[in-house]
Amino acid sequence: MNMTKHGTVYQLTFMPRLFPVNCYLVEEEDGLTLIDAALPYSVKAILRAAGEIGKPISRIVLTHAHDDHVGALDALKEALPGVPVYLSRRDARLLDGDLSLDPGEPDTPIRGGVPKKVKTRPDVLLADGDRIGSLLAIAAPGHTPGSMAFLDTRNRALLAGDAMQTRGGIAVSGQVKPLFPFPAMATWSKAAALESVRALKRHNPSLLAVGHGRMIVEPLAAIDRAIAEAERGLGVPAGTGRGM
Repeated sequence: MNMTKHGTVYQLTFMPRLFPVNCYLVEEEDGLTLIDAALPYSVKAILRAAGEIGKPISRIVLTHAHDDHVGALDALKEALPGVPVYLSRRDARLLDGDLSLDPGEPDTPIRGGVPKKVKTRPDVLLADGDRIGSLLAIAAPGHTPGSMAFLDTRNRALLAGDAMQTRGGIAVSGQVKPLFPFPAMATWSKAAALESVRALKRHNPSLLAVGHGRMIVEPLAAIDRAIAEAERGLGVPAGTGRGM
C-alpha cells in the first residue's frame, strides 16, 4: 500500500497485479472520513494508515457499491463497530442484489462487480446535497445508478469515485482507455456519466481524486479534455450539455 497526501486528503493505493485501487482518508477535526473500502485484504493497511495519521476513523463513506470499493467493508465494520457507514439510497439496493432499474433511468444493464457476500448495510442513506462533516455529497450517476462524489467544502478537493479515472489517461467513466479499460467495462450509462462529470466540473475542483489512478492538482483543463473526448465518443455536439 502506498500513501500520498495532498492537503486534507490521503490517498491509499493498493496494487493487486496491474489493477490499482484507491481509497481515501479525509482529515477532519474530529477524526478521519474513509472514502471507500478498497479490497478485502486492505483492512489492516487502512487501519494502520489511520494510526500513522494519528486520528480515528469516524465515518465510512462509499462512492458506490462495486466490490472493489466495498471489499474491506465487513472487516472494517467488525473492527470499528460504532463507526457509521454512508451510501446513496439508490446504490444501497445493489448491496441487496437488486439490479432493477427505476422508471426514467437509461435502459442498460447495471454492470461491474456487484458484491454478493457483503453483510454490512449502510447506517445512513445519502441523497444529493447531504453533508458529511466537511464533505458535500453530489449525485454522480453513470458508473452505477447511485454513484456519488464528495466535495471537501474547505478546499474544493473532489473525491469522484469511478465517475472518472486517471489510470491509463484521464477519462469520463465509460470511455475506454486501452491501458486500463476496466472502469469503462463496468459502467452502466456512458451518457449519464458524461452529464455527471459536466456537473462536477461546475464545482470548480482544486483536486481530482478518483478510484483508479493518481490525484490531479488543478484538474479543470484535464477534465475539459476528458469531457471533449467523451462527447466525441458519444457523438454529442461539444458543449450542448445533453447526453445521448
